[in-house]
Parts: sequence; structure tokens; C-alpha cells
Amino acid sequence: MSAVREIAEGAKRASRTLASLTGEQRNEVLAVMAEALEKNATAIYAANKEDVDTASVMLASGEISDSTLERLKLNSTKLEEMARSVRSVAALADPIGRVLDRTQLDDGLILERLSCPLGVLAVIFEARPDAVTQIAALALKSGNAVIMKPGKEVELTAKVLVDVLRCALKECGIAENAISLVFGREAVQELLALGDLVDLVIPRGSRQLVEHIQANTRIPVLGHAEGICHVYVDKAADFEMALKIVDDAKTDYPSACNAAETVLVHEAIAREFLPEMAERLQAKNVRVRGCEKTQAILGIAVANVENWHHEYSDLELAIRVVKDVAEAIDHIHRYGSSHTETIVTNDAEVATRFLNEVDSAGVYHNASTRFADGYRYGFGAEVGISTSKLHARGPVGLEGLTTYKYVLHGKGQVASDYRHGRTFQHKKL
Repeated sequence: MSAVREIAEGAKRASRTLASLTGEQRNEVLAVMAEALEKNATAIYAANKEDVDTASVMLASGEISDSTLERLKLNSTKLEEMARSVRSVAALADPIGRVLDRTQLDDGLILERLSCPLGVLAVIFEARPDAVTQIAALALKSGNAVIMKPGKEVELTAKVLVDVLRCALKECGIAENAISLVFGREAVQELLALGDLVDLVIPRGSRQLVEHIQANTRIPVLGHAEGICHVYVDKAADFEMALKIVDDAKTDYPSACNAAETVLVHEAIAREFLPEMAERLQAKNVRVRGCEKTQAILGIAVANVENWHHEYSDLELAIRVVKDVAEAIDHIHRYGSSHTETIVTNDAEVATRFLNEVDSAGVYHNASTRFADGYRYGFGAEVGISTSKLHARGPVGLEGLTTYKYVLHGKGQVASDYRHGRTFQHKKL
């Protein structure tokens, strides 16, 4: 038996134990985990420093980007936030065992639909130390075992973090196999073939990573390949509001998947609005690219847009002048990734059209795309963002990690009774 299959079998056994725990027991484990992260800060920082040192060499050789290195770095603020995130997950309502529906089929024959864990999650992610604790906390709270495969840039940090979390599990009398790590591409390929043990694969990373996962497994995959997010500034927009939203959507965290990559501006306000926007963005070192109309308004300092479907993940922004909301919607459908889009306008009718017609996981009115986040949605944390229309969509928190089963309570009834005189009531309770 391969080492990866052995880990997956251990995770499957652990998942059955987790599913039987009470909500209070799972919350107790999460509390111990959060405390363990704080107690082991020195070891975590030391491992992260080694990863950062190695990644700095990789950056110099062009193997990784600046944004990847930034995501990798861990400091006291980030570690405190990681521990706080674990506690916030514990504070959420128990997602397991909820009665989603109850129907009286007949007297003494009650059908219930109950929420339950998926089982075993395989999560493949890149250089994000906080992904380890977010994923582990959400998996445990939702009664799922998890196998994580970190990017090579974050392997040492991930190993120490998982060791800390597994010690917390052991302290609480829970099987350590509930949280596991694997390393290397070969391990990923083995995991993707374990459809009998793994119930859901969640890739968090580049477009290439997600597409590779989707193409190489029969296990359901939850994730998004890109975050091509748009801000449409309508002719009825409040300029100061629009400037603030565009600024936040692009510069608050440029490497995040919910950062804006394209701003669409109504032609009626373009000559007045674009210079103000460009000045504000360039003051924050944003490199501006634009369509021909944008370049004509802003001058030759604006670079051409080579690909409207490009995710910059950096201080770089594409701008297009459009004739109306219809053209903005068409652009989003053609070049977007179904992640998150926002309209800035005081015209309620135009806003309603945008919200109804744009087919993305998140569609906002007068708000930054940066709100597309599990923590900000009140999920405590997230395992990732899904642009799929099936099972889970948008930031995926606890609910996205559960499924349901039907539980039937009877008093000796048999199906043949209902072919010989008895009738179903199908009464909703």
C-alpha cells in the first residue's frame, strides 16, 4: 500500500469519528487548536523564515512572483489573525445534524433531510500559511477529515502548523489522521485517483493548478481558476464613492483573487472621471492599461491592454470605456471568470439590471469586490472561492463542506402497503 493511500484510509476512518462528535466536542478541539498556535509561535516563525529565505532565492531566479512571496510571509499580526479565525469558526452555529426538511409521509412515517459531513477533503494550495488553519478549522467544524498538499514554497511552515494542530487533536482524544499533509506532485496524482476514499478536491491557486486538477480526477472539484473581477462605474455614479471603491478593489490587497482587474467606465463621464481615477491610482503606484478611448483621454503613459482576460494579481489595472450598462455586462460575460463584479451607480433601475443579468458568484452594488471573502461574509473563514453553479458558489464556508442524507422514521410500514389501499399524506412539518 502506498503512503498516500495509507494516509487517505486513515483520514476516512477519522472522518467517521468526527461525524459522530457533538458540536460542543468539535468546538472544544478548535479552542485547543487556537491556543496551540499561539503557544508555538516561535517554532512557526522559525519554519516560516526558512521558507521565506528559500522563496527569496526563487524570486530572484524568476520562479515565483512578488505577490507569491508576500502571501508566504508570516508575522505576529497574521498569526494572531489565524488563531482568531479558528476561534471565530468555533463560534459559528453547528452545521451538522440540522433538520433541513421534514415530511410526514403517513401516520408514524416521518422523513427528515439532515445535514451531514462530506467525509474526506483533499485541499491543494499554494503559498498561503493561513490556508492551513482556515482549512483545518472549517474541516473539523463541519465534521470532515482533511488531507492538505501545500505548495513547495510553504512546506516547512505547513508542516509545523499541521504538527501543532495534530498535537491539539491528540490532546483532545481525536485521531490525528483527521488532519494530514502530503508533499510533491506525485502525491497529488495519487490523491486524485483515490475516488473511493476522497470525497471532494479543493484546489486553491493558479489557473494552471485548478485546470490541471479538474482534468486529472473523477472526484468532484470545488474551486475557481481565476479571479477576473470588474468594477463598472456608471454615468450615475457618485465620483467620490467610485474612486474610493476602485482604489480599495485594486490596492487593498492586489494579489487576492477578489481584487479588481478591470474597471469599466461609462463614456458619458469618462473624460471627467478617468483623469481623477488615474491620478489616485498612480499615486499608489498602480500601472494603468487602457483601451484606445482610455489612452486618448489619459495620454501615452497608459499602456495598451493585451488581454482583457488576464489576472494581474498586482498593482496593475485594465480600463475600458463602454457606452452603457449593456456593453459593460457583455464585457463581463465575455472576459470575466464568474468571480465577483460590482456596479457603482445611484440609478436603481440600472443597478437592478446589472445585479440580475451579471452571472457571477458575487454581484455587488456600490461596494468593493474585496468583500468576496468567507470571513467578511460571516463564515468565520473559507476553504476557497467557487465559481461553480453546483453544490457551493462564492466563498465556501461550513455549509459548502456539508451535504445531506435522508432519515426515515417508521413504525413497521412496508412499501407494498401503498400499492394496496394506503395512500401517502406528504404533509410538510
